[in-house]
Amino acid sequence: MKNVITEMLDEKSYILADGATGTNLFSMGLQTGDAPEFWNADHPDRVTRHYESFIEAGSDLVLTNTFGGNRYRLQLHQGEHRVAELNEQAASLLRKAADACERKVLVAGDIGPTGEIFEPTGTLSIEAATEAFAEQAQALANGGADLIWIETLSSIEEAQAAFAGARSTGLPVVFSMSIDTNGRTMMGVTAADIIGLAGEMVPELAGCGSNCGVGAAEVVAAMVNMKTACKSLPQPPALIAKANCGIPEWVDGEIVYNGTPQLMARYAQLAFDSGARIIGGCCGTTPAHISAMRDAMDNYQPGEAPQIDQIIGELGEVSLGARSQLDGDMSVAGGSASGATRKRGRRTKRSV
Repeated sequence: MKNVITEMLDEKSYILADGATGTNLFSMGLQTGDAPEFWNADHPDRVTRHYESFIEAGSDLVLTNTFGGNRYRLQLHQGEHRVAELNEQAASLLRKAADACERKVLVAGDIGPTGEIFEPTGTLSIEAATEAFAEQAQALANGGADLIWIETLSSIEEAQAAFAGARSTGLPVVFSMSIDTNGRTMMGVTAADIIGLAGEMVPELAGCGSNCGVGAAEVVAAMVNMKTACKSLPQPPALIAKANCGIPEWVDGEIVYNGTPQLMARYAQLAFDSGARIIGGCCGTTPAHISAMRDAMDNYQPGEAPQIDQIIGELGEVSLGARSQLDGDMSVAGGSASGATRKRGRRTKRSV
């Protein structure tokens, strides 16, 4: 099925996505505890400058400032009635910035998790979540989004609800999950589970992958595992790698990510070698990192998928669970996930 993702990938060997939203808005004055989405209305000039910084750095695809733009997340700031306003404004600002660029830049309407606990452990039903995701996705579409980008999910149920809500717009949809717990998401979903879920969503699903997590090495390992799992799909989606910029460290009272532009540049190359076609950065990733990734990928000749020793040697440690999946030994990490039967917890991670 042709869509803006497949059309761009017909022209390019890979799509360079953007970096972090929160990290860069904090550098512009956003305070801890504030809702970044409010800036779409209160500081549109700063949000536009954020978008432009990644376009200038070389991103082919940029996410809207709407990670927490669903009614449940906005309710924490008494803004649940502003879903349509804030999401449409965010997409409209990015649409204008993208259209002003001489090259093609895709506007990805960003949707993050609800932060709520799903039934039966919690109170949120899949139906109610689907309605909330559809509300947000439609506002992003109204603002001019080219596609809906669902990210940082951890459970099968939330991914299904988000996909159902997003596809109601008729726009292409991609999703990624955060593998951050011994080669799994917080809810126990493995790289292979993500591909299995994607297989139920194609051809409407344009891409899937891993974002955030515990560093570039873990995301590259996930790409290798996903590429292997894709062999079972007759029509696999494009793989997405959007890793954090190294590992977070507490320095002088604030969180700082230790990944250098050089590390992220090499991560981009290894992610590409591992099968990723859409590559970007998550928490801690600045335009300087994206610029280095663009320079590293221009004219890059891909190699073989990296082995575990190479991933560790060049990018850092990989969890035992991810290593066991590379070796095909699921018993080390506790078997395959079943999202409906695993204990769920409230997740409030934001792309910083």
